[in-house]
Amino acid sequence: MESIHTLVDALNGIVWGPPMLVLILGTGLFLLLRLGFMPWRRLATGFALLWQGRVAGAGATGEISPFQALMTCLAATVGTGNIAGVATAIFLGGPGALFWMWCTALVGMATKYCEVVLAVHYRERDERGEHVGGPMFAIRNGLGPKWAWLGGAFALFGGLAGFGIGNMVQVNSMAHALEDSFGVPMWSTGLATMLVTALVILGGIRRIGKVAEALVPFMCLAYVIAALVVLVANAEAIPATFALIFGHAFSPAAASGGFAGAAVMAAIRYGVARGIFSNEAGLGTAGIAQAAGTTTSSVRSGLIGMLGTFIDTIVVCSMTGLAILSSGVWTGGKSGAALSAAAFESAMPGFGAALLSLALVVFAYTTVLGWSFYGEKCWEFLCGTRAILPFRVVWVAAIPFGAIAQLDFAWLVADTLNGLMAIPNLIALLLLSPVVLGLTREYFAGR
Repeated sequence: MESIHTLVDALNGIVWGPPMLVLILGTGLFLLLRLGFMPWRRLATGFALLWQGRVAGAGATGEISPFQALMTCLAATVGTGNIAGVATAIFLGGPGALFWMWCTALVGMATKYCEVVLAVHYRERDERGEHVGGPMFAIRNGLGPKWAWLGGAFALFGGLAGFGIGNMVQVNSMAHALEDSFGVPMWSTGLATMLVTALVILGGIRRIGKVAEALVPFMCLAYVIAALVVLVANAEAIPATFALIFGHAFSPAAASGGFAGAAVMAAIRYGVARGIFSNEAGLGTAGIAQAAGTTTSSVRSGLIGMLGTFIDTIVVCSMTGLAILSSGVWTGGKSGAALSAAAFESAMPGFGAALLSLALVVFAYTTVLGWSFYGEKCWEFLCGTRAILPFRVVWVAAIPFGAIAQLDFAWLVADTLNGLMAIPNLIALLLLSPVVLGLTREYFAGR
């Protein structure tokens, strides 16, 4: 068993090592340049379309509204990475990691836009008449049958990774947070989460979309307000905080207090890796949910879909990072969720840490919902619609196990599979980029 663990650990180091991070960032930069920085220039257009997309447009086809589709994507991406992941990046890479996280998001908007455009453009209807799409369908329908094995590889990696990344790891984080803050037994968190998850996902994407539409905007807004309280309490330190971020992005972060110091490469590596882990730009998952959204144009869906990266990283992750750095707790030697909790507790003594724990629980729960749909569509691609009900049952059954289990090895395997999802997706993005460019030009010429 130890040799297997060592082998998987070595593979994880390759999958999430510098070459992969350069490939993901490089693909995003390539797409951003080919699009003429359109995702940045059309950011306001995306938000306007999102507001209009609260209801389906005339002639649009799909199962859920564009707004619900984006909220489902955010449900999957806004999770423990926004709280524990950002804190870990700062602990290991220093304040400069937040700068590189921003860079990941800025180029990731182009990646996410292209992922969604291809997913919607090449989507199909399954045996039940519902729309299905994502990198696996874009590969098979866009690159041809000889590439179908690559789409199958993406679906296999995603179908297995989801049980770790989007299920057991999330529930385990919820269980630990509730036990540490409120003394709730971990097994009871697992059972309760299993029940409320079953009530949602057994109703399919329409019910997931409705829950995400109600829950995600509230949780994001509430978290941002709480983080603003921390920033207001440390207002005098904010200018110095930005100086720290930009200064340490290009120069080593010296050891200070309980912080061991970090080289520039550490800031880049952990900032980029945690940024990608949080917003999933380059992994291809967003297109799976957006393909179920009602739309008359794949470009319109892409403009809405790219907002997920902006909201997840530029807004939510930034609030966590700025709260940690402005409060000064980043030099105290803590890491992960404990570091974020220390920042909130410093500004709101007596209840700040508990508030952070509740935010972590809600973020993790919505991730379980979002990833359940991603995993379901991956297995449907591999096995057909007959796999849907068995998948939902197994997904729900895995939840209580995740709450009480020791998941170090499971996390390592799932994290590795999650990274492997990027390879088929990036190949498809590069090979099919002319299709995206043609659709984009056609859309804006028509408008």
